[in-house]
Amino acid sequence: MKVQFVACMTTLLSAVWSVDAFMVSPSRSASVSSSTRLYEEAEAAEDTPSMGGEAISALTKGVTTIFSSEDIAKILPHRYPFLLVDKVVEYEAGKRAVGIKSVTLNEPHFTGHFPDRPIMPGVLQVEALAQLAGIVCLQMEGASPGAVFFFAGVDGVKWKKPVIP
Repeated sequence: MKVQFVACMTTLLSAVWSVDAFMVSPSRSASVSSSTRLYEEAEAAEDTPSMGGEAISALTKGVTTIFSSEDIAKILPHRYPFLLVDKVVEYEAGKRAVGIKSVTLNEPHFTGHFPDRPIMPGVLQVEALAQLAGIVCLQMEGASPGAVFFFAGVDGVKWKKPVIP
């Protein structure tokens, strides 16, 4: 089963992963220099003029919500601050889904990861993928209402750039 997760930063969609739902693991091959370079690029992007609310909203104007946050709360047992899928915008029953997580600076993990350089922890990104996989699995025929979905393991995830608020 393939699952895609879209991490939505405050101004634009930032990263898309396509992974096996039960086979996703962090890569230890990321280099510090690559991470530093990506952070510097993000800082440089912050110096560009603001697009404004209307222009930002126009980026997602054609995106249809399949499962809202209220729908997701009925499917998954997770709640704030550990519910990491805000909405599902694409869904193929039993096969795949595309979810959005709005990453904002006021989330609790950013106070310690890292105070002067907030980066969403990779383990939470993987958890978001697991929750999206849970939405797909718990909507499959034969799934019991209120069933609990357990993530079995991870293998082969690579981060191309940090997820920042």
